[in-house]
Amino acid sequence: MLLPLALMLPALWNGFPLLQYDTGGYIARWYEGYLVPSRSTTFGLYLHLGEDSHFWLNLKLQALATIWILQAVLRVYDVARLAQIITVVVVLALTTALPWLVSLLLTDIFAGLSVLSLFLLVLHGERVSRLERGALFLFTAFAAASHSATLAVLLGLVGCAVLARRWLARALPLKGIVHGGLALLAGAAMLLATNLMMSGRLAWTPGAYGIAFSRILQDGIVARYLNDHCAREALKLCPYRNDLPATGDMFLWGKSVFNQLGRFEGMNDEMRDIVLRSLIAYPGQHLSTAAAAAIKQLTMVATGEGVHSDLMHTHRIIERYLPQQALVMQTSRQHRGDLSFTEINRIHVPAALASLLLIAALTAYALWRRTFDDIALLCVTTLLAVLGNAAVCAVLSGPHDRYGSRLAWIATFTALVAFLRSYQARAGALDHALLVRNASTPSL
Repeated sequence: MLLPLALMLPALWNGFPLLQYDTGGYIARWYEGYLVPSRSTTFGLYLHLGEDSHFWLNLKLQALATIWILQAVLRVYDVARLAQIITVVVVLALTTALPWLVSLLLTDIFAGLSVLSLFLLVLHGERVSRLERGALFLFTAFAAASHSATLAVLLGLVGCAVLARRWLARALPLKGIVHGGLALLAGAAMLLATNLMMSGRLAWTPGAYGIAFSRILQDGIVARYLNDHCAREALKLCPYRNDLPATGDMFLWGKSVFNQLGRFEGMNDEMRDIVLRSLIAYPGQHLSTAAAAAIKQLTMVATGEGVHSDLMHTHRIIERYLPQQALVMQTSRQHRGDLSFTEINRIHVPAALASLLLIAALTAYALWRRTFDDIALLCVTTLLAVLGNAAVCAVLSGPHDRYGSRLAWIATFTALVAFLRSYQARAGALDHALLVRNASTPSL
């Protein structure tokens, strides 16, 4: 039990599970009875189940799931001795965002874990028990239901597996790919079911166009569209086109004209039209700004974005619906403003970037040699997940450190697996050489 506790240390130090901007929106799903943009009701239900424990149940489940999936990957690579597992967990706890993600009431921990669970389900399903395979299936489905960006990344990985099977049929069994695809379908069904249960509507979580709109606003596409069309179209934003905020976050979540115009409910149709019509009118600008955003996202991996004391919406939600938890929350170090990630990121950022570069180098080496062993397949999966995450999150929402840090830790984990396998192979070869040498030496 010490390893799960090690991953919960930030929350234990804080005195309460860590909170973020978006946490309140997920907690409120159980109480408000309607759908809001980008807030999964599946994850909201998961948080509701942990309310009576002041959400410590959620953190325990996140810590146990993390240890389970890490050791499952280590097991299929034959580097799962207790000392090796402890080494991996300690290194990840000291050098990556992992313990902070485990300690946070947010979907981000499932973004990275689901990449690994899908990897096990697709490539190594026959190397785990039927019970564990079923658990991996359910975990992947839940993670996919927890956030649309996670679902998109996982769909991309399954799509890549389908395409790569032409060359890697033995490494990518059709049965595993089918299991992975079905897990994602189950996740989509899970989200639709909880949406129906909590809102009475069989509908997908709204908000995709609004989030995409915020990204093209900060890239100047919205201003260009309004300048080109306001003379002949009566758009709600036209009177404010010269006063729009500089960033998408300020537009959606700050005190902006978005509030005056009815937020998502009042602006969804217009935002959708501008996103789609500007894509047709300015495809080159869309492509260039999207590519720039994705590249920038790859470098943004700092831990702790949005985890601070100024969380008015989340605090109000907890105070309104969970007043007993609010009393404990208000005594936490985070609430008092005692939490800073400046020194932490002096370690986390270089470690994340170095790990990403190493994984890219190992993948390039495998491509150059045209040989994909099991380590190369883990490296490729990790690299594709990181690239897919950068494309999905940055293109739709704009680059944020939060999006990078929630996946960067799996690059460090992959590097550790590669190191342990290499070290074990070298140690085994040395032992074998010594045995041969001793056997061939005549006794006196």
